[in-house]
Amino acid sequence: MRKLLMAAAFALPMLGGTAFAQDTVKIGYIDPLSGGGASVGEVGFKTYQFLADELNAKGGILGKKVEIVPLDNKTNPQESIVQAQKAIDAGIRYLTQGNGSSVAIALSEFVTKYNERNPGKEVLYFNYAAVDPVLTNEKCSFWHFRWDANSDIKMAALTNYMKTQPSVKKVYLINQDYSFGESVRTAARAMLKEKRPDVEIVGDEKHPLLKITDFAPYIAKIKASGADSVITGNWGQDIALLLKASADAGLKVNWYTYYAGGTGGPTAIKQAGLNHQVFQIAEGVANIDHKASRDFEKALRDKYNFGLFYPRAVNEMRMFAAAAEKAKSLDPVKVATALEGMEFEVFSGGKGHMRKDDHQFFQPMYIASFGERKADEPFDEEKTGWGWHVVAKIDTDQTNVPTTCKMTRP
Repeated sequence: MRKLLMAAAFALPMLGGTAFAQDTVKIGYIDPLSGGGASVGEVGFKTYQFLADELNAKGGILGKKVEIVPLDNKTNPQESIVQAQKAIDAGIRYLTQGNGSSVAIALSEFVTKYNERNPGKEVLYFNYAAVDPVLTNEKCSFWHFRWDANSDIKMAALTNYMKTQPSVKKVYLINQDYSFGESVRTAARAMLKEKRPDVEIVGDEKHPLLKITDFAPYIAKIKASGADSVITGNWGQDIALLLKASADAGLKVNWYTYYAGGTGGPTAIKQAGLNHQVFQIAEGVANIDHKASRDFEKALRDKYNFGLFYPRAVNEMRMFAAAAEKAKSLDPVKVATALEGMEFEVFSGGKGHMRKDDHQFFQPMYIASFGERKADEPFDEEKTGWGWHVVAKIDTDQTNVPTTCKMTRP
């Protein structure tokens, strides 16, 4: 009898855990929480926690509480697969990741193979920031959805703006040495040649991902090249330290970036005195004149003391909830089917849609410069007193790019 009672005592917590798990929608957040990418990974994790709290305040998803489970991948593709398997073993059927396209490719391939081998136990992968075009072209998967604009969409917007700037004559390219960095430099070369054949590429540099601690030698090369503009897709510490080295060296050029707004970037821009000389392409910035997104921005800053880096994460989580409601199910296959072709009012205002052909999300895009704020721009960054100012808006229908995806559906 004593053995039976002990067995029951051990079983009760386990059964309780199972019951709790059934009442919870768990999302595995696979991103760097240590190493060179930790600064962006930690911000991303807290942002997703904030979004889970938002959903839970409204009753969760189909009445179930949303929980974000942090899984540190150290920006490593193999470690990401280990963490994905750990999540799946714990019963998690939704994964999200954004930092590093090499990681994203590995995750997408892993999830696709896993689902082929485990019908009825499928997993979905939500990509909020990995922008290599191959993920929605030759490496597309039914099980992968991307909410960020791919790097070709972003470069098209940047170069469309640059072609109107007569001061752009000599451009230096500096990018991280992996698939995403390669896509940025390749697209920049091709699009500048098409739109501004008079522009001279005076440097094209690649460097190891999240390994460089002092960019002074690279900045010296940029100065020596005579460049008036720099294009970079650098993110994480690689953009913050690059801009810091620029400030230290007194380099005065225009910067056309994907991620200058990341942790440390705004501080370095202010230190360099680059008043509205650093541009970023994004799906939204804090000072857009849109009440709902400004209210969200204020609430996030009040809680965490940082601004929203990822409007696309907001779109992802809200669309996930909408898709589950539409499907009346949390089955990943049914949620995926509901997401295909879905139209949605995006975080910063305007219509977006998830293209069925390749699971690429399209939305309005903005080019913003960083510097002194106007009276109607309430948000600064990193206590610099400077903030983002929109210089151009690209409507959703102008962001469309073709796809070579040949989707295989279950």
